[in-house]
Amino acid sequence: MTDVVMPQMGESIVEGTLTKWLKKPGEHVERDEPLFEISTDKVDTEIPSPAAGTLREVLVEEGKTVGINTVVARIEDGAGNGASAPAKQVANAAPAKPAAAPVVQAPAPKAEPMAAAEPEHAEPSGPLSPLVRKMARENNIDLARVRGTGAGGRITKQDVEAFLAAGQAPAAPAPARPAPVQAAAAPAGYVPPAPPSQAKVRVEPMSTMRQKIAEHMVMSKRTSAHVTTIHRVDMTKVAKMRDRQKSDFQARYGMSLTYLPFVVRASVEALRTYPIVNASIEGTNILYHNEINIGIAVALENGLIVPVIRNADEKNVLGLQRAIVDLASRARSRQLKPDEVQGGTFSITNFGSFGSIVATPVINQPQVAIMGVGAVTKEPVVIDDAIAIRSICYLSLTFDHRLIDGALADQFTGKAKSVLENWSEEVL
Repeated sequence: MTDVVMPQMGESIVEGTLTKWLKKPGEHVERDEPLFEISTDKVDTEIPSPAAGTLREVLVEEGKTVGINTVVARIEDGAGNGASAPAKQVANAAPAKPAAAPVVQAPAPKAEPMAAAEPEHAEPSGPLSPLVRKMARENNIDLARVRGTGAGGRITKQDVEAFLAAGQAPAAPAPARPAPVQAAAAPAGYVPPAPPSQAKVRVEPMSTMRQKIAEHMVMSKRTSAHVTTIHRVDMTKVAKMRDRQKSDFQARYGMSLTYLPFVVRASVEALRTYPIVNASIEGTNILYHNEINIGIAVALENGLIVPVIRNADEKNVLGLQRAIVDLASRARSRQLKPDEVQGGTFSITNFGSFGSIVATPVINQPQVAIMGVGAVTKEPVVIDDAIAIRSICYLSLTFDHRLIDGALADQFTGKAKSVLENWSEEVL
């Protein structure tokens, strides 16, 4: 028998939230096959099985937060015990192992009665993914009528698709819901205003990732004295070089050439010139980092994460673009490793990719600065008393005023601006 434990996803992590089981009790699992998903304040990822065998019992249910090294499940070694494991659990549930009953048997009796008793709730069968909620909303499906086949009766995307394919009318719940509203409207007093307010509000718990982001942002605002300086940058030289080489770049390397690696490269030069911006604060001490590790904010479906390009000062534009594409792709497919979201010394967020011109980003603790990159747009500017059309971008540097003063922040951003406006480094 092999114990499966909550792993430590980084040296500062003391707990994790088990968000989803990818295998059910009684199912066979191969060594290193994804077994469950976890979420911490550093990473949201899949955890592989430590051994091959049959998942004998699940000790921590979905949505629970436990400390590192906590045993969350047990795997019975060997491939031939898949059928006997569930049978043994059922036999021992009542007399010997009362704790096993909720794991194996509890979901089955709950599924049908709850669907009948409380049609307005989809939660009794377990937590729902944002995708399932979206599909139900778009197709007007009462999720209480959908039978979940996931772990613990969880409703999956496939369950919703099967429900739609079966031709079951999604509009059926509609007549059932107005009925209670009609009955509640009969009494006088405060009852009539209640149904409209309930109809306009949908209560949904935050995901674990959203909770961690919220905690981190509030902590950062409480910790650092945030100030933002904004510089307008003429990106025309970079834009012309990019337009000239992006087709060849795509054909040769199989990826697009964006503006972001140019900004990272310019930021690295500024960090070399002003190393205090690459530092952090520990009590009353300043920690000067010898490495330049750039965190790149990546937007996910339900939040964001900041994977780190290590030793960014050793990479050219090609190397930076490759690293950005790789980290962003693996972040969205939940394949990041714990050390790839730690150790950043400076961060960059590219809100310009969504069309934003200017923003004031929040510092990623324990760093002391973050660069925001706006969209590159064509604007009329005055050059030598003449109007010209130039490619313009706004860089927003949010810095910690406890350590960095405004003059230094402007000098730092000015250095990055100068590198971009006078770009001469070849890409191909």
